[in-house]
Amino acid sequence: MCGIVGAVAQRNVVPILLEGLRRLEYRGYDSAGLVVINQGLQRARSTGRVAELSAQTVRQDTHGHLGIAHTRWATHGGPTEENAHPHVSSDTIAVVHNGIIENHEALREKLKNLGYVFTSQTDTEVIVHLIHHYYVSSRDLVAAVRAAVSELHGAYAIGVVCAEAPHQLVAARRGSPLLVGVGIEENFIASDVSALLPVTQKVIYLEEGDIADIGLLHVNIFNVDGNPVERAVNVSELSADMAELGNYRHFMQKEIHEQPRAIADTLLAGVSSGAVSPEIFGPQAEDVLGKINGVRILACGTSFHAAKVAEYWIESLTGLPCRAEIASEYRYRVSVANPDTLIVTISQSGETRDTIDALIQAQKLGHKHSLAICNVPESALVRTSGLKFLTRAGPEIGVASTKAFTTQLVALFLLTLVLGRLHGRISEAQEKSWLDQLRELPGLVQQALALEPEITAWAEHFADKHHALFLGRGVHYPIAQEGALKLKEISYIHAEAYPAGELKHGPLALVDKDMPVVAVAPNDILLEKLKSNLQEVRARGGELYVFADQDSHFSEQEGLHLLRLPTHAGPLSPIVHTIPLQLLAYHAALCKGTDVDKPRNLAKSVTVE
Repeated sequence: MCGIVGAVAQRNVVPILLEGLRRLEYRGYDSAGLVVINQGLQRARSTGRVAELSAQTVRQDTHGHLGIAHTRWATHGGPTEENAHPHVSSDTIAVVHNGIIENHEALREKLKNLGYVFTSQTDTEVIVHLIHHYYVSSRDLVAAVRAAVSELHGAYAIGVVCAEAPHQLVAARRGSPLLVGVGIEENFIASDVSALLPVTQKVIYLEEGDIADIGLLHVNIFNVDGNPVERAVNVSELSADMAELGNYRHFMQKEIHEQPRAIADTLLAGVSSGAVSPEIFGPQAEDVLGKINGVRILACGTSFHAAKVAEYWIESLTGLPCRAEIASEYRYRVSVANPDTLIVTISQSGETRDTIDALIQAQKLGHKHSLAICNVPESALVRTSGLKFLTRAGPEIGVASTKAFTTQLVALFLLTLVLGRLHGRISEAQEKSWLDQLRELPGLVQQALALEPEITAWAEHFADKHHALFLGRGVHYPIAQEGALKLKEISYIHAEAYPAGELKHGPLALVDKDMPVVAVAPNDILLEKLKSNLQEVRARGGELYVFADQDSHFSEQEGLHLLRLPTHAGPLSPIVHTIPLQLLAYHAALCKGTDVDKPRNLAKSVTVE
């Protein structure tokens, strides 16, 4: 969601802050701002894009060697300049903040009684006034931050500077991600490593409750108890150019086309010789995965659709009961714990608040075994989980997830194979056969991508539509759900997905010539059933757009548009059928002229409830 960048250096940090914000634009935001120390606080804020903020800093001649910057996604208070970060108290303290302070109303009243005047509707403003209140008495910025955050209930990642400390940057986190970038005689903070790639690849991930005191030559970290601690310095595998657009029109298009490479890299990390070793999930994985008696998968959004596909795979191929649940729902319902169930969590960023808290809830209920499938090493979800598998999607900038989804599916199929072998349901020969199919997967995805010109033509039919229906059966029903989600996310066309057999139980009432119906039609055992469902659509005047396999017996006719994918890919078919649905959503959004990479009201990483 919101983005944080901070820097202390012996050079002007404004370009560093602005470039960092530009690299965080993909997370979604509606205002931006920065503060630097230059004989006092210099602040610039804008409700426009980062480019507009940059122009404002030029007009104001904003420069300094210490500063913090922020992109805000409105929660408390609308997207106005008054509500934009950084927030300032008494022209002395400035703060940027990600997260939500749950007790902000009580703190606001306390601070008003102390004489503080509020100029915004944000929960963040209570933080800056509270820090100032403690700073006045202590004249110690770290002590003031520690005292202030001890009163905060909720989630926060904050960067703090003081006009009286021109070489000191203080950071603190609980519940929201924050890291320290380590340079040569300069140091940085950010909510995402991608913001710092132009200046450093060395990062320290702050733990829950940490407070960091950062200067030109030092990074001192204190834990939640106030004791000095050492945190590991990690070298990011990402490079600055990995987050660049290149020759593509949008990051989403680039990331759709990166899927053959991302899938191949993920397979390379998970498969050696002719078998999948349980140890790809961690040193204790063979012991843990061999004795579990069920699987529960917790995820949100696109990752939940991956979980639903895995539910089919795991139950059919391993014989283990599996249930996929939306993490935000699992957290708040009464759940019967089974200590021998494996809790699997899935998240691209590893910072999805609902998913992390769902995992913590499961652990509190007595679930002993957990596995995180994630694209970001050292993320909170990975650190909280017992076992882990890191997908190799690389940076995903577009808000609508694409390559993260297909690499999650690859990881989940590898998990299925391991569980099947350990529980005696998959033979060595079967495993080898499926591994051979996995190795062919990047090529099949590349063939699906070659359909882009035909899909572009289809997308024009969607440009003036307000609604669409997506149909699938069996393991492809979650893929239909993912296709509908992609279309609504970036084109703003209302789309719903149903199991095709449910048409006659209600959704058929919606079908007419203005409701395009998209069908995922692989050549599997349910194909003939699906064809009958599609005839119901045609009989009501509906316009069908069918993605079928090369070897399925479909023929194009009036009212039925047909595109053929490669030959049926067996259990891996859901991955191949995902590709054209992503392309359809992308090109429909282009036809409608929406902001593909930064759709309205959405953020890349949802780090609050």
